[in-house]
Amino acid sequence: MTSFGELALRPELQHVLDALGYEEPTPIQSESIPPLLGGRDVVGQAATGTGKTAAFALPLLQRLEAGGAAPQALVLVPTRELAIQVAEAIHRYGRELGARVLAVYGGQPITRQIRALEHGVDVVVATPGRAIDHITRRTVDFGQLRTVVLDEADEMLDMGFAEDIEAIMEAVPAERQTVLFSATLPKRIDGLVRRYLTDPVRVLIRTEQSTDDTARVRQVAYLVPRQHKANALGRLLDIESATAAVVFCRTREEVDSLGEALAARGYRADALHGGMTQDQRDRVMTKVRNRTTEVLVATDVAARGLDIDHLTHVVNYDLPNAPDSYVHRIGRVGRAGREGTAITLVEPRQHRLLKSIEKATRNKISVETLPTVADLRARRLELTRSALAETLREADREDAHEQYRVVVDTLTDDYDLMEVALAAVKLAHEAGQGDPDDDVADIPQVRPSADGDQDRVAPHGGGGGGKSRPRSGPTTTIFVSLGHAAKVRPQDLVGAIANETSLSGRQIGAIEITHKFSTVEIPTDAEAEVIAALQATMIKGRKARVERYKPPAERGYKPKRGRP
Repeated sequence: MTSFGELALRPELQHVLDALGYEEPTPIQSESIPPLLGGRDVVGQAATGTGKTAAFALPLLQRLEAGGAAPQALVLVPTRELAIQVAEAIHRYGRELGARVLAVYGGQPITRQIRALEHGVDVVVATPGRAIDHITRRTVDFGQLRTVVLDEADEMLDMGFAEDIEAIMEAVPAERQTVLFSATLPKRIDGLVRRYLTDPVRVLIRTEQSTDDTARVRQVAYLVPRQHKANALGRLLDIESATAAVVFCRTREEVDSLGEALAARGYRADALHGGMTQDQRDRVMTKVRNRTTEVLVATDVAARGLDIDHLTHVVNYDLPNAPDSYVHRIGRVGRAGREGTAITLVEPRQHRLLKSIEKATRNKISVETLPTVADLRARRLELTRSALAETLREADREDAHEQYRVVVDTLTDDYDLMEVALAAVKLAHEAGQGDPDDDVADIPQVRPSADGDQDRVAPHGGGGGGKSRPRSGPTTTIFVSLGHAAKVRPQDLVGAIANETSLSGRQIGAIEITHKFSTVEIPTDAEAEVIAALQATMIKGRKARVERYKPPAERGYKPKRGRP
């Protein structure tokens, strides 16, 4: 399919597409829309930003009979932001059909949503939790649904919505068209496909197609010790002169603290994460779209589905554990032919993970030396020079600076003209750029060691330091309430501990994984730190109960011996 005109869409839809300037469908649209129009179930995989919304929205609107008594289509999405975005897109495509579209999500008064449902809705776009609320309250009738769409299915499973999805699918008609779209198709998606889709057409837009745009993205990484990452980020943003940047962090707490640190440094920075109220999130996104926020610090989940037209930089403040997540993040600056920069801050122990991402994505990520204070000062002087040059060009065109000539004339009676110019440049520089006084204590430079297992740390311009040594002394075994049933592997536990605590992988001892739980041996003096960190993070997309391990007799069951 080379044009939307080949689809024989309803005139109202085709007119809207023409008005929006849509001509050639994207690969996911070209492969998915024809079978969907033919009534087939479809499983589609394509990266974020490749046009999945139109791929399922146009076929469901083609079948829509607007003005009915009950919804005819349900779209399930993982986040509130994505619910709003998808609802707006469907409303835009279906405006000439009179399609009534409602976004249903948590954080908004449910009474407002109930009133809208009572007045009549054709398409409901919902997060799973709020959809369950309405089903339980019997404030929505899904008995006449013709189409159910699971959008970003992998993300919904990662967020723990599996049981909610099952309950929703049991509440919808058995005779329906079911569509599943996802950026990735891990094995756990197969269960959903087998249970809820009938002989689906599978559409796979391979990485080479879906990530073509990343070829226009400059990808660079810096090895930075964890305690220096905030200062390193500020220095890189200064050097890069980013117009708009999204900085990805792993946790809500880190998003908040980093946002505050950047604001204190003078950046117009805001935070975005799932712990904020909807009003707070809406205010942040309004500021981003109005370009009054230049740095958005966000978690992956909160930023899912966001598209910022003027974005120039993406920063992986925390390196994602999965190559697909890396591709999704950096693809935000490579859309629609735009160029951009992707910066990754890599902690010393993550150097191998960076190499695995390079291998999986077939992208070369250049590991560069962190700019020094001297580099930063030189960059700021260059910005001052550029600003003055622009001012001089304006003066040539408009003679706008003639009123200041009297100041120069009087000063040159007592001072050399060059001295006057230097003093003026100094004032302009201090007013516009200043000096990086917060960077006087330089950030250590990290160099990978020869064996690639540990890394050497040295100050800029200095020699190498010694390797970090594993802790010695007594050990403690901790209990983690996830095992083979949750598809937990030893590397998942090692990664969670190494990424969230001061321990390295080599300091973690024996790991045993049973069907229901796991045990991990760690240094005794790190027990409190590890337990607190694991309780606050997700392992394989799930929260775990973590505590000191008790003997088998006290628990009532016995762990299997030996490594899995």
